[in-house]
Amino acid sequence: MDLEIIQEDGAASGQTVTLDSSVFNIEPNDHVIWLDVKRIQANQRQGTHKTKERSDVRGSRRKLYRQKGTGNARAGDAKSPIRQTGGRAHGPRPRSYSQKVNKKTSRLARRSALSYKAQNDALYVTEDFSMDTPSTGDLRSLLSLHDLSDSKVLIVTTDVEKEIYLSARNLSKVNVREVQSLSTIDVLDADAVLMQHGALNYLTDLLAVAPQAA
Repeated sequence: MDLEIIQEDGAASGQTVTLDSSVFNIEPNDHVIWLDVKRIQANQRQGTHKTKERSDVRGSRRKLYRQKGTGNARAGDAKSPIRQTGGRAHGPRPRSYSQKVNKKTSRLARRSALSYKAQNDALYVTEDFSMDTPSTGDLRSLLSLHDLSDSKVLIVTTDVEKEIYLSARNLSKVNVREVQSLSTIDVLDADAVLMQHGALNYLTDLLAVAPQAA
């Protein structure tokens, strides 16, 4: 599959790039995508939730009243979970929700997500560009030149581009990722992926699968 490289001003550069079929033209594996997305979302959870149990609630451990002869149901101390002032029974405690998948699975998930975009004509390759100063208006104009003003756009940069990132902060539908931190969720969440040429080369080198010898 060949894509035309677009210039920064939205015009065709006259150059094309051939997409590696092992990265951008595979049969997407939905189960592997699900595994990687679940891992990413689980690792984003802080796991700092905590409620007070009976050992954490302030109060006396004295038995409220004698066991028999009062006509009331038997009761322990005021910190019992069945009482309004008591602690919660079996409440959440701090824990780690982190999950792991092997490297091959994670890379297959990214190849599957990128293949979805390429097969749906939602992948664009542009020349490497930078911005001298942050400007939301300039970035909005750039996206309009690519007819992407009304789409959720993922801009994948070759290197860390602070000015491009700052320019996109006020654009709710624009997400900027440096290629080394690109995840499966980033690709799936976008309607269109605008990728710099250098970022495309990096991904190809990272994710391409060598052909097996006969």
